[in-house]
Amino acid sequence: MKNATEQLEKGKILPLVFKLTVPAVIAQLVTFLYNVVDRVYVAKTENGMDALAALGIVLPVTLIISSFANLVGMGGSPRASMKLGEGDQKEANKIFNLSVVMLTAFGIIISLVAFFFARRIVVAFGCPDTAVDFAQSYLEIYALGTLFVIFAQGVNPFITAQGYSVTAMLSVLIGAVANIALDPLFIFAFGMGVKGAALATILSQAISFVWIAIFVFSPKNAFRLKFKDMSFSLKRMFSILSLGFSPFVMTITECAIQIVFNVNLNMATGGDKDYTAALTIMLSALQLISLPLNGLGYGMQPFVSYNYGKGNTDRLKRGIKDVTIIAFVFGTTLWLVSMLFPGIYAFMFSASDNVREIVVKYAPLFLMGSVMFFVQMTLQNINVALGRAGSALILAVTRKVIILIPLCFVLTYFFGFVGVYMSEGIADLTAGIITAVALFTGFPRAFKKRERELAVAAQAEIARNDEKKN
Repeated sequence: MKNATEQLEKGKILPLVFKLTVPAVIAQLVTFLYNVVDRVYVAKTENGMDALAALGIVLPVTLIISSFANLVGMGGSPRASMKLGEGDQKEANKIFNLSVVMLTAFGIIISLVAFFFARRIVVAFGCPDTAVDFAQSYLEIYALGTLFVIFAQGVNPFITAQGYSVTAMLSVLIGAVANIALDPLFIFAFGMGVKGAALATILSQAISFVWIAIFVFSPKNAFRLKFKDMSFSLKRMFSILSLGFSPFVMTITECAIQIVFNVNLNMATGGDKDYTAALTIMLSALQLISLPLNGLGYGMQPFVSYNYGKGNTDRLKRGIKDVTIIAFVFGTTLWLVSMLFPGIYAFMFSASDNVREIVVKYAPLFLMGSVMFFVQMTLQNINVALGRAGSALILAVTRKVIILIPLCFVLTYFFGFVGVYMSEGIADLTAGIITAVALFTGFPRAFKKRERELAVAAQAEIARNDEKKN
């Protein structure tokens, strides 16, 4: 642990950027596999396009579960990392323990709601009639493993916060490999179809949970599970939730917009499953671009939070500059490939001819704003790591709630189903420009504010020492 945190403060910046971000990017790509491999396999079943549409409907529910894991994990881990940077091990441990309690409570509540109201949820989320039974059966099984899912996703950020990015990556990789292996077994060999996909997913998350639990109880872990540190503290809980609220809103609004997409598409096409299946494929393409960029920012969080706590602003500036350049090049490359060869996504999912035509024609509209994801994903995570909860929340809400959701209704009204596909691209481009201006002007102010805080603290310490001498 000591060596990991020393590297955050003293290691060479560019190699450290790669050391922290590459495992995080791989973990996000593996998360993409988690989300996509089920869709790829069920698309090959007898009722493939119905099953694919069903998984597209269930996706917002899985995002809701992830949002609560992010609320606690991505709120608590930067706070704990800052405390480690300040040398306050005791408070860091209390933050971790309270986070575990909160994750447990969220996991139990969400599991019960998702299981007992599965059919009502998928119908309300705009599921085509022919896909309702598939969506319900998947969600009921997935709900049984919610506690594993929320623990695996919520505790993992605390591993990354200590600088163990490879360990955090492996926790995701192990589960994804298990999912890839179990999916064909349950879906085809056991003939379980969509139910098999859900069962494979929750068993894979359980394996990830076991891996994380082993690390939590190992000597490497800076945090220790202690009943006395699990005591409720309103102030501590608020500090976790206030910082985690931005990633929570980013995920929950992602869920909201997908519900809006599905409902509008269902109304505009009369419940045609092909358009919902095509949307599922386009959303998968969007994830392929956004998740690695999210991983870049997420991987940099321990570096940013720790050095912010230390007040090493020059080191912060150099690290953020390096990761911004990497994110821009990476994101632009993926965007160009998507614009030029959209049909590759239809091929990945063995789409029917009708679905393939929809994807090829409208995916460039849907994905055109993703060129700005290097700001919206990577730098937004860095914004959270700096403790700028208010700014991060406003920018997260702007993209989806203020711009995209109203735009989807308006464009669908004027252009029919095409408006659904257009709205994502236009909103991402607009919100990306707004976010870039806000962050590139806001970061320098945050650095200066921290320098002033440390100067005041240093002066106060000198005054206290003088008083002791006198």
